[in-house]
Amino acid sequence: MNEKDKKDKKENQINVVLPPEIADGVYSNLAIISHSTDEFVLDFLSIVPGVPDAKVKSRIICTPQHAKKLLRALSDNIQRYENSFGEIIEYEHKMPNINTKFYGEA
Repeated sequence: MNEKDKKDKKENQINVVLPPEIADGVYSNLAIISHSTDEFVLDFLSIVPGVPDAKVKSRIICTPQHAKKLLRALSDNIQRYENSFGEIIEYEHKMPNINTKFYGEA
């Protein structure tokens, strides 16, 4: 690899920083996805049995192009997971009716 190629590779490299307050992650067992012409909104919630309210734990807003890349990356990762650990079984259970009219403090 010549010096120009090394420089180009270094300029295209992104260093990912994971702040400590985000490193633990957020548990979610439900996602609600909506979209407009310009963006996709992914709301990640946590449902607790016997509790009527499901709190949005995290909201990600992205472009349609990024949403499509995310779909492809998730699909690829699921395929690799299943190749390593076996098929992911989707349980048949009735989901509760979800009121997506958000309320609470903004």
